[in-house]
Amino acid sequence: MLKKFAAELVGTMVLVLFGCGAAVLGGFDHVGQLGIALAFGFAIIAMAYGIGPVSGCHVNPAVSLGVFVAGRMSARDMVIYWIAQFIGAIIGAAILGMIAKTGFASLGQNGFDAGSPGGYGLHAALVFEIVATAIFIIAILGVTGAKGHGAFAGVAIGITLAVIHIVGIQVTGVSVNPARSFGPALLVGGQALSQVWVFFLAPAIGAVIGAAFFRLKLLEPEA
Repeated sequence: MLKKFAAELVGTMVLVLFGCGAAVLGGFDHVGQLGIALAFGFAIIAMAYGIGPVSGCHVNPAVSLGVFVAGRMSARDMVIYWIAQFIGAIIGAAILGMIAKTGFASLGQNGFDAGSPGGYGLHAALVFEIVATAIFIIAILGVTGAKGHGAFAGVAIGITLAVIHIVGIQVTGVSVNPARSFGPALLVGGQALSQVWVFFLAPAIGAVIGAAFFRLKLLEPEA
């Protein structure tokens, strides 16, 4: 389990550093929304093949929750994954803050209303994060299942995350990952930290919804 803990910590750190780093260090003026979306997607692809053989590369508490609800991991392992993921996200955000010219003032945090890149409100944030997380979990559980496409799972998951970002960056900055939201919010504080509850609640709901399709065998392939 120590190896899995280390893998999830490192993987989540990389996701936050590269994904949020693209937003903070590259930004809309340089890499643009597409570039930021691809950074998150490519980071997942890299980690899927780098740490996937060790831990499955969840790097996301919502993913671990979905895997648990689907009956593919124990509650004990899920909690251990969560701890590693939150620690990794904080470390990734801290490294980014030490690099960025703005320091810890902006770390690619998620938000709604004034915290939303496009000025979207709470209702839009909740709907987007719930639906996007459910879709993400369905893609992950489908491609990693017994009849999934194992060798291409990382690519499929990374592309799904990139598409979610292309659609949703203007809404919330895209979370679908409580750890990814918490790391930057903890260090930025203020509005980001006061709004982070949305990015715990909505991804959790979405993860349960997505996983329920597999728990109820509605999306499980025929034997």
